[in-house]
Amino acid sequence: MGEPWHRPCKITRNKGIITMPKITNLRDVYVEQLKDLYNAEQQLVKALPKMAKAATSPDLAQGFEEHLEQTKGHVNRLEEIFKKLDQKPSGKKCKAMEGLIKEGSETIEEDASDAAKDALLIAAAQRVEHYEIAGYGSVKTYADLLGESEAAELLSETLQEEKDTDEKLTEAAQTINAEAEKEGEEKDEEEPSAPRRR
Repeated sequence: MGEPWHRPCKITRNKGIITMPKITNLRDVYVEQLKDLYNAEQQLVKALPKMAKAATSPDLAQGFEEHLEQTKGHVNRLEEIFKKLDQKPSGKKCKAMEGLIKEGSETIEEDASDAAKDALLIAAAQRVEHYEIAGYGSVKTYADLLGESEAAELLSETLQEEKDTDEKLTEAAQTINAEAEKEGEEKDEEEPSAPRRR
């Protein structure tokens, strides 16, 4: 593990606009991206219980609950990395995750059949997972290049867990999507045909 590193934290004001310190090297990028992921995980901790509650499939709801506990572990790992870097994890808002969670919230409010709602929830959850897989893949590479071997190991564990969750969601989708299709066919059969015009 390298020596504790401090990015200059001078904040200047230019015509009322707050300017953050310039990012000048890979270590700056590494810390900036870690902060982004930390905020993303914190947002997800708040969103997952809502997704679990909205799911009609007991297995899907349980999957969201299990990933909630896993996500709390991801937050702890990031805090451990920041502690060793002698950095504070706060100060970065992950707008990408904010947008993904907003879409997920809209999904929860959709007027949809049970299976269709679950299919929508899986799609929203997989968008989140793919974002996190990309993020953790990047910071793990940075950690390797910077010689942060302990951090790289922790990030690798989280990356694998995100990939595993994505695979579980894909497996769940195979059943739930088929159920949604079946519900659609049954609805079509129940609806009376429109009378022909003469």
